[in-house]
Amino acid sequence: MVKLTKIYTRGGDSGQTSLGDGSRVAKHESRPEAYGSVDEANAAVGVARVAVQAEGDAKSDALLARIQNDLFDLGADLCRPGPDLPDKPALRVAEGQVQRLEAEIDAMNANLADLTSFILPGGRPSAAHLHLARTIARRAEREMTRLAEIEDVNPHAIAYINRLSDHLFVLARHMNADGAEDVLWVPGKNL
Repeated sequence: MVKLTKIYTRGGDSGQTSLGDGSRVAKHESRPEAYGSVDEANAAVGVARVAVQAEGDAKSDALLARIQNDLFDLGADLCRPGPDLPDKPALRVAEGQVQRLEAEIDAMNANLADLTSFILPGGRPSAAHLHLARTIARRAEREMTRLAEIEDVNPHAIAYINRLSDHLFVLARHMNADGAEDVLWVPGKNL
């Protein structure tokens, strides 16, 4: 599927990058910004996985491993503009990936303590890293919806990134002893 024999190509030295259809665009255009933030979210999920593994939660690590693979699918989806070509269909995020996230959210949420306030990012290291990944996913979502205002974007891709930030939030609460170790916001505490 992918074979990389040389890491640098010098093709981006002029500030342009190649999209999945072979076209060249500025690296700061909306599409590369969107899939760049998805890549950043994936890296943050990788850091969160290290913390989850250190805390010994193999089931949550498996969830995050699937998410990392999905995020590569999402990046591939975003880097390929326009309609699919009959002889070369693009990899697109599918509704089933969104539904899987929803099912996982529902399963984790069933065991969580009720929220009585907004949550500050923190608690256990894994939860703190998951909250950081969540905020990066939210930025990717903003960039994807900005892109969708000017170009076609797979609606399942937007639904996936939206659901992902919810998933990471709920998983962070799960890692914080199912919400018992959440750090709650106290409005006006330092006034």
